[in-house]
Amino acid sequence: MERPELPLPQLHAFVVLAEELHFGHAAARLGIAQPPLSQQIRRLEEKVGHALFSREPGRVMLTPAGRELLPAARRALTGLADGLAAARAVGSGRSGRLRIGFAASLALTVLPGLLRTFRHGHPDVHLDIHEMTTAPQIAALHDKTIDIGLLREPPADEPDIGFRTVLSEPFVAVLPAAHPLAAQRAVHVAQLADSPFVLLPRAVGPGLHDRITGLCTDAGFTPRTAQHAVEWQTVCALVETGLGVSLAPASIRRIRLKGVAFRVIAPGTARTRVAVAWRTSDPNPLVAHLLATVGSG
Repeated sequence: MERPELPLPQLHAFVVLAEELHFGHAAARLGIAQPPLSQQIRRLEEKVGHALFSREPGRVMLTPAGRELLPAARRALTGLADGLAAARAVGSGRSGRLRIGFAASLALTVLPGLLRTFRHGHPDVHLDIHEMTTAPQIAALHDKTIDIGLLREPPADEPDIGFRTVLSEPFVAVLPAAHPLAAQRAVHVAQLADSPFVLLPRAVGPGLHDRITGLCTDAGFTPRTAQHAVEWQTVCALVETGLGVSLAPASIRRIRLKGVAFRVIAPGTARTRVAVAWRTSDPNPLVAHLLATVGSG
């Protein structure tokens, strides 16, 4: 059996009349004349198939059918009001969900402060955080499985993706503590030419991989890769075992391993770029709000 649709204006008129039990008072509260109110109630009763009010001289009472409908009508109106409020909050960017991908090393730098500032201004927004390297972040932005990316060495040109630099930090040499160069305060990249390297695979971060190997090329050698590791924590652990050396963003020094020495690169001009990435056509207002947070940071 097909269920009749109950227009919300008629339900609103019904609830107000049920609360007032007086056509004149209910009409005044609704801001309409009595005849339109009576028509609304009559149409609703036709849809229900039963009288909702008993009308006697000087007295209006709910019928059993009216008493049965009243709680459901109130729930419907409350649900609509809640839904409208939620839709307005999401539409204005005061609530909703924001999916953020981030490179693991950024948990040591920009990520905590950025999230803390954003959450302070948007306490009702749910943040869905995903640890991802650069290439998977770009793919996830295109696939619309994340809304924002925080990554290192973004590609020079990526269709439909915007990038904004949020940090530029120097590189450091990552050495086993027993390595002869660990006795120096600063290291020239050329001094690493004879050491094997532990590097990130190019597939997970092409820009950063090429930046590091480019530093070696500029210093006159091609790095000899002994081992690959996806995360900087693992890179440092493999360096500690003596498998090789590496070049890494300076924030990696916060990874504390007794058998690893971090040394600045001389002359100190080699830097890595951290950027926020987003779909340029994304209508989600939360994306614009987070970009504003980055801009004000």
